[in-house]
Amino acid sequence: MTQTLDSRGSPGAGSPYRSNFDHVLAVVAERRAEFEEKRHVPRDVIADFKKAGIYRVGTPKRFGGDALPPAEFLRIIERISMVDGSAGWVASFGSSLIYLAALPLESQAQLYADGPDLTFAGGLFPTQPAELVEGGYRVSGRWKFASGCKGADVLGVGIKADGEKPGPPLTAVLRPQQVQIAENWDVIGMRGTGSHDLVVDGVVVPEEWTFVRGSEPTVDEPLYRYPAVPYAAQSLAVVGLGIARAALDLAIANGGRTGYTGAPKPAERATYRIAVGQAEAQLRSVRAFFYETTEEVWATVEAGNPATAGQASLLRLASAHLAKTSFEVVRAAYQLSGIPAIADGHPMQRYLRDASVVPQHAFLQEGMYDGAGAVLMGAQPFPGYL
Repeated sequence: MTQTLDSRGSPGAGSPYRSNFDHVLAVVAERRAEFEEKRHVPRDVIADFKKAGIYRVGTPKRFGGDALPPAEFLRIIERISMVDGSAGWVASFGSSLIYLAALPLESQAQLYADGPDLTFAGGLFPTQPAELVEGGYRVSGRWKFASGCKGADVLGVGIKADGEKPGPPLTAVLRPQQVQIAENWDVIGMRGTGSHDLVVDGVVVPEEWTFVRGSEPTVDEPLYRYPAVPYAAQSLAVVGLGIARAALDLAIANGGRTGYTGAPKPAERATYRIAVGQAEAQLRSVRAFFYETTEEVWATVEAGNPATAGQASLLRLASAHLAKTSFEVVRAAYQLSGIPAIADGHPMQRYLRDASVVPQHAFLQEGMYDGAGAVLMGAQPFPGYL
């Protein structure tokens, strides 16, 4: 069932998800300190995400899903991330089901046999060697950064069999009981994402439960013509946008505070007003570029045409630029907040820590500017960019 969204990314008044989504925002606000303490989003909160439709946005319509246009989903993640970055990051993996559309249809039918609300998490790197056996692969190894793994219904790990052609690694799909989670997520930012290591010991994965990330889908619906890897980058970058919006809103609200020294209120200082105005312009500009590009590419694939290499590159550029600019805005908001922001319990501390993680992701680092520049000038981008 397609959602309608209001201007801030929440399901609109006529949406059947509205009450559930409002409940999600309230739960996230109430329990975000718990996410940090436990270093993951608990399964009962994941269940609330499912009720709000967050984990059916990437499920094909033929299997009862919503297959939402990307911009609609991205605005939902933006809104959650305004409340808590870790919750937004974990919710963002609702988009990762588009990867599973590369599985054989029979495998997908089994995945969605109990309903379209499915949570998928993966630790694809470092790619581990797998032994070719009759009908599939014997999988063993350890993989890093499996965000949301403690609440996942299915898990993916990256493998490469000896003798296979060079190219992107396979993803082997497993059930949680086949995987050990090594709880080693000990970080400063995005503490609540539960991005632990995955460990697998000698599990045989049939060939029909493997796929190449971003490869040709077996489902013929518009969403699965949208570039898969750039969409994954977008789903993470938009978390930084939500955090930045919350941080800047707080800096604006703090303009009327009285300082410790008796100095003029921030809103009475030209330097503070200029910095706020610049940050607002930066954030709105990069947000507009991000969503404008998203809508343009969606219009192409919805019309039945494949996205061009140039369009896929613009998605990657918009995502990397969004992540970088969002962090810059958060840093500006933190500095504007003055000495109160150094307190451990101050909201700016969490905003700064969480926003700093987003541009560190491999999909969003500054090297993406190099790839985008190459495509714009007709040169060959670095391997794996497109």
